[in-house]
Amino acid sequence: MKGFEMFGVVKEIGVDDEGLTEFYKNSFPFPLYKDDGLVFYNEFYGMRKLKLTTWNPLRLYRGFKEMNARLKEKNLEGNLTGEGLVQGGIIIFGKDGKAKYAYEEETGKEVPMDDIVAALKAVSGKGSTSGEL
Repeated sequence: MKGFEMFGVVKEIGVDDEGLTEFYKNSFPFPLYKDDGLVFYNEFYGMRKLKLTTWNPLRLYRGFKEMNARLKEKNLEGNLTGEGLVQGGIIIFGKDGKAKYAYEEETGKEVPMDDIVAALKAVSGKGSTSGEL
């Protein structure tokens, strides 16, 4: 979609710089900024952390297997390096610099691209969305 800029915010460097560089080169060729003090994560996501939704070993195994299948299908590699419990998401800001839409990451689930596109259209004046802040 034209008329938008994109950037990424990371919570740490110096832990898996090789993985971060690979992500930047192969998947996200936009500016990346380090969130010193985790100010961004605190402000927009409340430092949400990954939590188990079940203690059932069969459901845990099935969920892990499904997530790995999605990664493989997209030709992505995951790793267990770094602080992987803090969850992020996607925030869309308006021209006024204020957050207009936010999606909080749900580990193992697809990003709702239709909602993201609808939010971008709403911010640009080309549509509306129910996910507005």
